[in-house]
Amino acid sequence: MARTKASAWKKRRPGTTGAVATSETSSPSNVRAQRSAERRDAILKAALDEFAAQGFAATRLDDVARHAGVAKGTIYLHFADKEALFEEIVRTELGPVVRALEQASRAEISFRVMADQIIELFVRGIFETRRKDVIRLILTEGPRFPELAEFYYREIISRVMNTIRAALRRAVERGELANDALVRFPQLLAAPGVMAILWGSLFDRFEPLDVRALLRAHFEILLGQGSAP
Repeated sequence: MARTKASAWKKRRPGTTGAVATSETSSPSNVRAQRSAERRDAILKAALDEFAAQGFAATRLDDVARHAGVAKGTIYLHFADKEALFEEIVRTELGPVVRALEQASRAEISFRVMADQIIELFVRGIFETRRKDVIRLILTEGPRFPELAEFYYREIISRVMNTIRAALRRAVERGELANDALVRFPQLLAAPGVMAILWGSLFDRFEPLDVRALLRAHFEILLGQGSAP
């Protein structure tokens, strides 16, 4: 028993509260990897702040580096250029929302129930977060930088449209929808979300918008009276 306690004591670092230090968590390579990941996250956050404030064209990597508290060369250790940095922001910020939507669509639920999940996903997962700034950037910068719009379409929009179309097609087959208009034009479902983001940027200080109520009213109109979640 004495040997066991002595052995355990030797494994503890001085000054710890009893936690056993392991070579896996304290090895130099793991420490370097953690610091590298932290710097990468700081760069992404700083880049989003700069893009949102200045726009894609006006943002310089020098500004991002200064904001993130790193050398400009550190950015190039993680990202090839400003475009690659912006693309990674899109993946990091909106990828989880797309995956959540895809997961919701696989559940055996009616489209009206899924509509409620879509509303909450947009309000809580996008509109009430910095993700709305990413979408706003695409709306404002996409026409001038078509390669960014193409990337956004391929990485986000096409996956969302495919997911929604499949769910709507099943709703038509189950008799939940009277026709296939929404299957042909699923963009109709997203229209108030886009409008809400633009309204929030331009007019919210004059007339705040209840985004959740707006989306519920929109789904009620599209899916039928009394069908809103």
